[in-house]
Amino acid sequence: MLARFLEFSIATADIRASLDFYAKLGFVAAPVGDAWPHPYAALTDGRLCLGLHEDDAFVTSTTFVRPALRSHVAGLERLGVVLEVSRLAEDVFNEVAWFDPAGNLIRLVEARTFSPIDRSAGDVAPCGYFVQIGLPAAELELTKAHWEQFGFVGIDQPDAPLAHVACTSDGVDIGLYEPADIRAPTLIFEVDDCAATLRRLLAAGMVPSGRVPAALTAHAAAPQRAAQLRAPEGTLILLMSP
Repeated sequence: MLARFLEFSIATADIRASLDFYAKLGFVAAPVGDAWPHPYAALTDGRLCLGLHEDDAFVTSTTFVRPALRSHVAGLERLGVVLEVSRLAEDVFNEVAWFDPAGNLIRLVEARTFSPIDRSAGDVAPCGYFVQIGLPAAELELTKAHWEQFGFVGIDQPDAPLAHVACTSDGVDIGLYEPADIRAPTLIFEVDDCAATLRRLLAAGMVPSGRVPAALTAHAAAPQRAAQLRAPEGTLILLMSP
């Protein structure tokens, strides 16, 4: 019902600094249109698309494309969705947005805002293989049910290295985590060797930042299994070894 995943939309105060950061992680810029009135850039690693929005009023969100958006709004309201953003008219770029039960913003727009680029989903960026967008969710079951009504399949993963609910779809996977583990929207990547990956990123000027979830660092004598980076605008990037 949410249609096709477009991008993880990120609010940034300095789009150039954010662009430079994600380029070092292996993301490549895509041609963008003029749908947004503010400075905007789109990047991809082949699996995940990021949208950078330089606008003080913009809120970071998971964004999907829904053609004929205005005709879709009544269906959202029947599901109990309370719109936080509703920009619908003949002469504007149509957009609606609302918060899931955990306070994570979901956004629908009427059309793509960038052109696809020829990059294989099998390419592995220097930061590893994108796994999912991790979101904090204090009310796990309620938030899981919210995503499921839009076509996601929620699967409890209590035995994962970091316990969570995996909400899967054809376009993007969402991970719902206890806020004690994931405190803010986090991009999660899998790497074969976390220590080696971190050395390569350090050589490129990428310095770890932020607290890695305690469950991933419980065994001090074990090889390093996780590291975390923080983008200039504050987005967290979690690298995990299997």
